[in-house]
Amino acid sequence: MKPIRLPEPPGTGMETPEIFTGGAANVVRRAVAIATGSPSADSQCLGLVRALGLADNLTLYRVTRPSGGINEWLHFLPISMHKLIDQLLRQLFRNTRFALVVQGRKPYRVPNGGYVGLSSVLEVDTKRIVATARDTFDKEGPTLVVACGWDTISYSSSIRHLASDNVFVIQIQHPRSRLDRFDLVVTPRHDYYALTANGQQEVPRLFRRWITPQEPPGRNVVLTVGALHQADSAALRLAAIAWHDELAPLPKPLLIVNIGGPTSNCKYGVDLARQLITSLDNVLDSCGSVRISFSRRTPKKISDIIFKEFAEHPKVYIWDGEEPNPHLGHLAWADAFVVTADSISMLSEACSTGKPVYVIGTEHCKWKFSAFHKNLREKGVVRPFTGLEDISNSWSYPPLNDAIEVATRVREVIAERGWTVG
Repeated sequence: MKPIRLPEPPGTGMETPEIFTGGAANVVRRAVAIATGSPSADSQCLGLVRALGLADNLTLYRVTRPSGGINEWLHFLPISMHKLIDQLLRQLFRNTRFALVVQGRKPYRVPNGGYVGLSSVLEVDTKRIVATARDTFDKEGPTLVVACGWDTISYSSSIRHLASDNVFVIQIQHPRSRLDRFDLVVTPRHDYYALTANGQQEVPRLFRRWITPQEPPGRNVVLTVGALHQADSAALRLAAIAWHDELAPLPKPLLIVNIGGPTSNCKYGVDLARQLITSLDNVLDSCGSVRISFSRRTPKKISDIIFKEFAEHPKVYIWDGEEPNPHLGHLAWADAFVVTADSISMLSEACSTGKPVYVIGTEHCKWKFSAFHKNLREKGVVRPFTGLEDISNSWSYPPLNDAIEVATRVREVIAERGWTVG
């Protein structure tokens, strides 16, 4: 006997909206992140994706430059040209005594995503991303593309050019020119320091035409105070649980010291390490515990001085760089922070907690880094670390929420295209 097929009931006006059935082609439910492999670039991409609620449907791609040998001298080239030269040199000098000079001892590979909790990532493939965005648009909806870093610009702009009806492209960090290649550009306010009166005075008139950006931010530019990151409230709650047994029993207050490394705009040496040691010695009596961490950029001569001074101190623990990385646990359980002035990322993360943040080394910073620190001081989110502080005396401020504010603006601009973020 054939089954009886009853007629469908007429519409009642109470059907489930398309956004919940998966049939809408105007709902952004997936994201592609393109980064360079640096912890800061990865964290900025993932921080924005998390703020938009798309972290569960994310594909992470990485732009990787050839490394080792002569390649270390070719990073000034556009990445496409760098890769082409690398391939030509490898073919030309293969099986010759010059191969080591060309290739070095480092393998050319896509590094893993250890900092962001990813075991592996994909090398960026523009054609694949574009084809997927086009072919699955009707079923899956638009694709959000978030890219960060100078080397990602050519890839993200190409994706928007080839699939503008199917993607929404966000470039994090200022691309310096032709901002109309992207739907949105997210960049710190201090990237426009060159256009300020102080910035103009620091640049000789002869060179001003070569300093970017040349124009004030347009409508597709979203300005932030610092760097985006993934240390949001949800991540810190999970970190607080994960690190409870190790960090909760420590005597309070817990002071976290994050040490970066010198940069072109914030140059220092062992002089800052000695200054930090002196100041820490002065505040140790007001601390219950102190935990010190170094970054990838910390010179060995600086870390050696810190180790020599504090390795045997009963109140001080120095992270040795071995996994697991306690960074998120430190952000969650700290009562106060001391951060070197060179790292915008570490400062942005610390300032998102609302806890006291002390900065050391701002006198070594110049150009837009000095503008960044001035902005933080004016907002009352940081104070200089002098060694005269009583760490037990806490103070607070409205936490920086750059990622949340950028996500709000992204939703507004996407809505103007008739799309929503699901």
